[in-house]
Amino acid sequence: VQLQASGGGMVQAGGSLRLSCAASGRTFNGRGMGWFRQAPGKEREYVAAINWSAGVPNVQSSVKGRFTISRDIAKNTVYLQMNDLKPDDTAIYYCAATFRPLNWVVYNAADYDVWGQGTQVTVSS
Repeated sequence: VQLQASGGGMVQAGGSLRLSCAASGRTFNGRGMGWFRQAPGKEREYVAAINWSAGVPNVQSSVKGRFTISRDIAKNTVYLQMNDLKPDDTAIYYCAATFRPLNWVVYNAADYDVWGQGTQVTVSS
């Protein structure tokens, strides 16, 4: 399976963006998908993840209330709705998929098996 992220761009603080990540190659039957981000000079950071079959979301506390993760099974796509964006949200956002049957730690990048190419989000003040 391959992941294609899209939807990034430049917005002013307080604006919104919706990122999409489409899985192609075959119907996605993995455990879940997640979003990570990496700002210049910083380590990659977990943002959110969702259990694919049940649709149960998990959102990192620093963005909870502003970011929402969802998925469309029919479209093999996961979304990250980002509202009230702040300059600190500026980063490259990566989607990732896990096929782990057990012990998936959503915030652990090593638990993800496939990664998308990243999409740039830039928030100006």
